[in-house]
Amino acid sequence: EVQLVESGGGLVQPGGFLRLSCAASGFVFSQSDMSWVRQAPGEELEWVGDIDHSGIVAKYSESVSGRFTISRDNAKNALYLLLNSLKTEDTAMYYCAKGFDGPKGQGTQVTVSS
Repeated sequence: EVQLVESGGGLVQPGGFLRLSCAASGFVFSQSDMSWVRQAPGEELEWVGDIDHSGIVAKYSESVSGRFTISRDNAKNALYLLLNSLKTEDTAMYYCAKGFDGPKGQGTQVTVSS
């Protein structure tokens, strides 16, 4: 059974940073592309970015490109999302997902507010 557990969210001021983590189990993590998605209150689910199974190629949405960085540690079955230069509009529940549209975890809340 695929299990994904996100952590690291919290309350941060605009311009601040956070590092989200996703612990994966129940599948061969090193062979799976992974994604981060987010959902703001009252909004649709939004793709943030993804990374290939090797960790070499990462892609980002236009809204976060240059500010967010996705990385992974296949030895630890872990996926990361570094959020820099946070804006109030980044406030959302953040989820990691297997593949590009696969199972997601329970999410971790990021709130950007002064």
